[in-house]
Amino acid sequence: MPAKEFLMAKKEIKPVQDFAFTKDNYRWMLIGVAVLLLGFILMSGGGSDDPKVFNPDIFSFRRIVLAPIVVIAGFLIEVYAIMKKVKE
Repeated sequence: MPAKEFLMAKKEIKPVQDFAFTKDNYRWMLIGVAVLLLGFILMSGGGSDDPKVFNPDIFSFRRIVLAPIVVIAGFLIEVYAIMKKVKE
């Protein structure tokens, strides 16, 4: 038996995966998108209809602290969803 045929006989054939991500990856991506949307919704509002009137609600805890933390958490979930490996 030649060496080339011997080496080819030793290789294991693994099934070819058609998609880069699995169903679990897509589920995590959807969760991340939902968290991002929640963060942007928390960030909205607080404006004034009259440009001559100042509305101090724009500097609320929800808009300045909570919403950016939620948005960053959404991006971290997205990174996790992309980097998550398939279990073999």
